[in-house]
Amino acid sequence: MSETAGGGEGEVPWCFSQVKGTIEDEVADADIISTVEFNHDGEFLATGDKGGRVVIFQRDGTKMRGVKPMVTSPPVFRCDYNVYSTFQSHEPEFDYLKSLEIEEKINQICWVKQSGSSLFLITTNDKTIKLWKISERCRRYSNLNTLTDDGQIRKDRKVTELKVPVKNMDDVSIEAMPRRIFSNGHTYHINSISVNSDDCTYLSADDLRVNLWDLERTDQSFNIVDIKPANMEELTEVITSSSFHPIKCNEFVYSSSKGSIRLCDMREKALCDNHAKLFEEPEDPSSRSFFSEIIASISDVKFSHSGRYVLSRDYLTVKVWDVNMESKPVETYPVHDYLRGRLCALYENDSIFDRFRCGWNGDDTKLITGTYNNFFRIFDRKSKTDYCYEASRDMSTLGQILRHKKVTQTTTRKRKDDVGVDSLDFNRKILHAAWHPRDNILAIAATNNLYLFHEQQP
Repeated sequence: MSETAGGGEGEVPWCFSQVKGTIEDEVADADIISTVEFNHDGEFLATGDKGGRVVIFQRDGTKMRGVKPMVTSPPVFRCDYNVYSTFQSHEPEFDYLKSLEIEEKINQICWVKQSGSSLFLITTNDKTIKLWKISERCRRYSNLNTLTDDGQIRKDRKVTELKVPVKNMDDVSIEAMPRRIFSNGHTYHINSISVNSDDCTYLSADDLRVNLWDLERTDQSFNIVDIKPANMEELTEVITSSSFHPIKCNEFVYSSSKGSIRLCDMREKALCDNHAKLFEEPEDPSSRSFFSEIIASISDVKFSHSGRYVLSRDYLTVKVWDVNMESKPVETYPVHDYLRGRLCALYENDSIFDRFRCGWNGDDTKLITGTYNNFFRIFDRKSKTDYCYEASRDMSTLGQILRHKKVTQTTTRKRKDDVGVDSLDFNRKILHAAWHPRDNILAIAATNNLYLFHEQQP
């Protein structure tokens, strides 16, 4: 698939909506965003950072859930998100038995489907998983029988009628409370968590194992995948990511550092060491190099919303696999193929080990992933075109249309928006991006800033 400098015919332009975060020349490591995730209906957006903090944003127009506006008006497309709640999820710890520091960095956030008025989400760092409940508490009631509005005790003789207390919706506090803490389940660093479609269980994966947990039990987990060899010197690959099927609660996939994806069925066996399907693309011996295994490592794997396809991201490409065809991917999209000749330099500055995430849009027709220089790529599966945009603070006007970027191998620029490959800033990178599950809204994490973009409405 070729890179296009401009949009395809019929393309709807993307526009700038918002940017959250501070403008600083030197960004503290604790402020760097480490995960971004929309909830199931897209009304809430959660981010986690390396400092262990979680920030939840609520979409504008839904100030108070459960309260209907008094005046009916035609719907207006809004993609503004305001801060709803902020809390400290994890703290730095120290494992004295292993003399190992455990970072507070949030590795991943997963939303649990909302069944009542409260929100539930799961967060994890390298070792500990927590289930959080975020609820609204009214701090003040009026029209009470036993108290006056200013809080004074009402005398019995002055209580002449029965009043119905009124909750003051303009005086609500948001509380985040840890409902469950799942610890001691992993020896190695947790790289991913995924909630099952049954909303009762979830899985967590580290380098060598995948565990299955019950959301109601913290004292027990079931090991469903274990690739640890008897002799660690025989270890040839590690688990890099894992995800549940969106519909079938018995199926899940996990990816490895060797570029393979395994689909497992928990109905076949309690321990899913023998996979049901193996998705792996045969390597071309003529193109093998020192960097082949490194760039083949899959950093993220996700089922499509329909469950028909699996999306994977390695260092240079995004691939779409059909669950019914294991031999090769049905679609392959180069993300930054212009870096293929610069792998040695990327190895020396450790950029080659960056873990880029990827995602689907709501109807599984488009893909999103990030790259360097704060560029992110959108791939259209129908038109077979791709677009490259930049998340930049230079965009200050609401609704400003994004301009297509193109990276060239030459130093001479043909267009204003052309960027030479030697000019790329490898410290500015989009590792985390999320697509709204229903609307065309993108949340892009760039260092300590969160950018929101939307497609231009007709």
